[in-house]
Amino acid sequence: GLIRHLIGDNFDVAYAFEARHDNGLSHAFVNTLVSLDLERRGFDYPVIPFHVNCYGSQMLMTAARQKIMCPPSPNPGRCFDLGASIASYFKNSPWRVALIGSSSWSHGSLTQKFQRLYPDLDADRQRFEELKTNRFALWKDASTRELEDSGQNEFLNWVCLAGAMDHLGLKVDIVDYVESYVF
Repeated sequence: GLIRHLIGDNFDVAYAFEARHDNGLSHAFVNTLVSLDLERRGFDYPVIPFHVNCYGSQMLMTAARQKIMCPPSPNPGRCFDLGASIASYFKNSPWRVALIGSSSWSHGSLTQKFQRLYPDLDADRQRFEELKTNRFALWKDASTRELEDSGQNEFLNWVCLAGAMDHLGLKVDIVDYVESYVF
């Protein structure tokens, strides 16, 4: 299915047959599912969680008294192409699907140029303007450095979705945009 398609499109994706966490998916996925089930009736649709290494080498882990740099994030162009490949697979499948890119944009805790105190609202507003005016294909040419400088690491999820939308020729319908001084 999807994994074979992506590997055939030269995406070396990881996969698992079951959730690693005893309670199921992490907050990154559960928050979206909760939002899709506001009446709490139960979300009876299959979900394929697709994780993007958004934080990449900005994450530093300590193991056995050694600092270990995590692998770098995929670049925005690669995420855009991945989204297009996923859209291509599902467009040619018998299923109706919803592709969801869920994340905040800039995070205060990731925006080093502001001493990790507040997010890069100007960069977020620029991205929102690009989204609102259906110029999200520009995100393919953004650089990893640019996103990391703005604390927009998780924005890579939106870049994947933008690739899918671009591939399918879809336009944006804005529901809401909320700014905060956290993320």
